[in-house]
Order: sequence, then structure tokens, then C-alpha cells
Amino acid sequence: MPREFVYRGYTLNQLQQMPMDEFVRLLPSKARRKLLRGLPIEHRKLLERIRELKRKGLLEKEIVKTHCRDMVILPEMVGATIGVHNGKEFIPVKITPEMIGHLLGEFSITVKKVEHGAPGVGASRSSMYVPLK
Repeated sequence: MPREFVYRGYTLNQLQQMPMDEFVRLLPSKARRKLLRGLPIEHRKLLERIRELKRKGLLEKEIVKTHCRDMVILPEMVGATIGVHNGKEFIPVKITPEMIGHLLGEFSITVKKVEHGAPGVGASRSSMYVPLK
């Protein structure tokens, strides 16, 4: 039997019904301060797009693309798939209840592992003897 999600003593349904001011008090200090200062225009637009998709019933089907990596994940965003820009492309991030209070950018890594190939034109003389696999 899967355990029900609880955030600081509240279930997901309770968090989604809770007024924003009350929910903000539950967050860690950095996220709380960020939301108490007010949301920037880009963040408000992202929330409006998510709310619009929720009204239409397309929240689980469509991907909302954004560059707002510093957006705090709120309970009303749970279930949405958000394309978070990593500097090169949009990485689809499925929002789950465990992500509440984190930032979107934490789930879209900006650097990837470097994989070197064979030595190219203009390589040094010593690299001639590198095995070609």
C-alpha cells in the first residue's frame, strides 16, 4: 500500500485548497522570502498558463515551456509537465508532490558529461598512437 504524500503535516489536497499566504508560511526560508516579495511577471505568466491548462483539462497532456529556472514549485503545479530550459534545450520535468518547495532549475541539469572522441586534425604527434578501439 503506497503511503500518502504529506508536506509538513498537510496532504496534497489540503495544500492545494490552502490559501497562498498560509502555504508560504510552510516553506523553507529562501522560498518563503522569494514568494513574499511577490512573483515576477514571467512567473505569473507561467502560473496563468498552468491554471489555463488545468481549467481545460489538458494539464497532464501538454508541456508548458519556460526559462524560469528560479520558480518555486507550488502545489497547484503538481501533475503538470514543464519544459525547463537548460541553456540549450527544454528538458521535460514532470512535477510530483515531492518537488514542492524546490526550484524548477534543480530538475533540469545545465551541464552534461564530456565524452571525448578520437584525436582530430591538428592533434599532437603523440596522439597518433591512441588506439582506435
